[in-house]
Amino acid sequence: MFESAELGHKIDQATYDKEVPKLREALLQAQIDLAKTAKFPVIILVSGLDGAGRGETVNLLNEWMDPRFLQTHGMGKPSDEERDRPMMWRFWRELPPKGKIGIFLGSWYTWPIIDRVHGRMSSADLDQSLERAKRMENMLISEGALIIKFWLHLSKEKQHNRLKGLENTPKTRWRVTKRDWSHYKLYDKFSAVHESVIRHTSTAQSPWIIVEGFDTYYRNLTVGRMLLAALRKRLDEADKLPADTTVAPPLLPSIDHLNILKTLDLTHKIGKNEFEKALEKYQGKLALLTRTKPFKKYSVIVVFEGNDAAGKGGAIRRVTGALDARYFNIIPVAAPTEEERAQPYLWRFWRHIPRRGRVTIFDRSWYGRVLVERVEKFCSEADWMRAYSEINDFEAQLVRHNIIVVKFWLSISKEEQLKRFKEREAVPFKNYKITADDWRNREKWDEYEQAVSDMVDRTSTKIAPWTLVEANDKDFARIKILKTLCEQIEAMLKKNRIAIG
Repeated sequence: MFESAELGHKIDQATYDKEVPKLREALLQAQIDLAKTAKFPVIILVSGLDGAGRGETVNLLNEWMDPRFLQTHGMGKPSDEERDRPMMWRFWRELPPKGKIGIFLGSWYTWPIIDRVHGRMSSADLDQSLERAKRMENMLISEGALIIKFWLHLSKEKQHNRLKGLENTPKTRWRVTKRDWSHYKLYDKFSAVHESVIRHTSTAQSPWIIVEGFDTYYRNLTVGRMLLAALRKRLDEADKLPADTTVAPPLLPSIDHLNILKTLDLTHKIGKNEFEKALEKYQGKLALLTRTKPFKKYSVIVVFEGNDAAGKGGAIRRVTGALDARYFNIIPVAAPTEEERAQPYLWRFWRHIPRRGRVTIFDRSWYGRVLVERVEKFCSEADWMRAYSEINDFEAQLVRHNIIVVKFWLSISKEEQLKRFKEREAVPFKNYKITADDWRNREKWDEYEQAVSDMVDRTSTKIAPWTLVEANDKDFARIKILKTLCEQIEAMLKKNRIAIG
């Protein structure tokens, strides 16, 4: 694989000086066209060996192109804030919006490679990391992104010569660090891991472009031309791309019309005295669990979904009543903003992942894609069908990073919903809670019920199960939610042999 990149490619200065002005003009025009149409983002990964010109290549692209439509991110060693979240969080928050180009110097491959070479990661763990990276790229591509991956390569001899040459020149001496020479000593190990990574992650939709990095002129022209060709091809074909289609079999109601929501006993009730005692008990327990020192190694994400008027707001207030206001956050999810529509679907949820020792509550969530967007046809069938696996992968990344994911679906009967709607219309201070959309959604009760059943069936996993809450009686629902939340936090702490005082 790498041998084919070691052909001794060279470009003379006269040819370089002749080609660069035309290339820069064409790149700038492509940028303008991209910004005008704003139909897709461009993600450029610049990876490769130390001394192969990664930094120089990124600097050159910034010089050649319009900085208004270009974002550059040097993804070095993760900060404390970044280590508190899953590894992909730092990349999600830096993704370019539609119409712009994002350049990543270092990528989601960099640290897994380094950890594998230094023995901090097993071969199996590296393979899992690569699979996660491929799934992320496939998801970004499905959302419309153009991903261009450059791998700048050098032979061992040329890497040595390149580092020596930089080190011996006063103007470039600062570029060579102890780490560069340390990595050079591990060249053979890096080469073996690099080849494995490229072989497993060079896909039809996002292939690696291997560029020999020793000759500066050759490297610069090759990267510039490849970038231009990819941009122009995508811009010229943007209106010709076929609409996403799904080849999966359709999701249909069960033949006996029985679903999981219809099995719930919505007659559950709790008396006022029993409720007050239980509320004190479980709020106290939740307060203790989230204030102990062991909890600082974890964070919690609580997802609230449910029928309109099912009581999510009241339940959330009972949960937050037990939490330290400095360490929780409530994210109300409504229709996406213009900024959010310019990003992949999960972007607006990734950006709210909490740090360790904190709780984030989502009032509605990423499940909107397989609920309201599915039923109201705000997205294609292909979009919501692939969303199940993307959501499961998202939640798996959260749990892997010691984030406790607790998901509630609050269910009420159609009759109880009607009663609450009329009450909201009749009580002045509750008027704001009832809208025309609520009445319109009610007309699609059966479609939403089927969507919820499919959602639970496909996303209630062992690591992030759904808890279905019988919510006709609000007090019963609130206690079940508090009790479940305490149980799941306590179970995770006990699983890791952390004693609770």
